Amino acid sequence: MRPNRIGTALFAFAFTAAGALAAAPASADTNAYDGLWNVTVVTKSGDCQPTTSSTLVVTDGKVSAGGAPVSGKVGREGLVRVSINGAYANGQLNGKTGSGKWNGASAGVPCSGRWEASRQ
Repeated sequence: MRPNRIGTALFAFAFTAAGALAAAPASADTNAYDGLWNVTVVTKSGDCQPTTSSTLVVTDGKVSAGGAPVSGKVGREGLVRVSINGAYANGQLNGKTGSGKWNGASAGVPCSGRWEASRQ
């Protein structure tokens, strides 16, 4: 089984990311969705890892990966858009939960699926 780029990079937030959130100074540009999120990624098609779970951090609406090359944002209305190395995820957060779709490739083979999130 090939590694899942989404599971291992996009949603592979380490404990260092949680520490970065705790150490972040307060900002006037806070977002209602800022905080720690548990995310489960499920592959529906392609030869990627079937399921993986990780902890995400949103700070001032920006998604970061504790060092991984991730760019992404959660809008004030909860719209999620994230990308990393040609893989993309989008969806919606609402209150303490969220879900969406992702697509990318593992070793050049297309993969796609769904993700679900819950606030810690």
